[in-house]
Amino acid sequence: MPAYHSSFNDEPDVRQVGNLSILPIKTRIRGPAPQVVDPSQPDIIDETLDLFRANSLFRNFEIKGPADRTLIVLILFVSDCLAKLGSARTVPAQIEAQKMLNTLSVDSFPIPGDANFALNAHYASPASRSDSEYLRQYLTQVRQELAARLVEKLYADGTGKPSKWWMSFQKRRFMNRSLGN
Repeated sequence: MPAYHSSFNDEPDVRQVGNLSILPIKTRIRGPAPQVVDPSQPDIIDETLDLFRANSLFRNFEIKGPADRTLIVLILFVSDCLAKLGSARTVPAQIEAQKMLNTLSVDSFPIPGDANFALNAHYASPASRSDSEYLRQYLTQVRQELAARLVEKLYADGTGKPSKWWMSFQKRRFMNRSLGN
């Protein structure tokens, strides 16, 4: 059974840095990401949250386009977020979880082309230093938005504890990889 791929692979006129798609997102966080034209349509962050649990069961993932590369980085970040919450001494409340994940999202992280980036074999380096900086800013913005939406999903039931259906994936690694956070 094949893994689920991004529906944004077929999007025309999407900017690429290296071979990673710079896709529009719905966000209030400042940054270089393009804004979604139709807010009622799902963006790459919605798609990541929808496909995370299904795709994290797969060890192999065939990359079918540049949006799949963006999806992989975001799925690995969700995995790191769940691991961070799971490693806390006590179950964090929603506000604590929001703080922890926001800190994780803005912490220094490797991008494609950096020596310590876990998936360099599958990603092209940005062409220039300005492209590299743009990619880092884009990924930081997307990671912040993804962390905010993940906390909303984790604590959606109103009990003040994270969903056990999400937290059960904290030890599972997509493609047996981690971004190293």
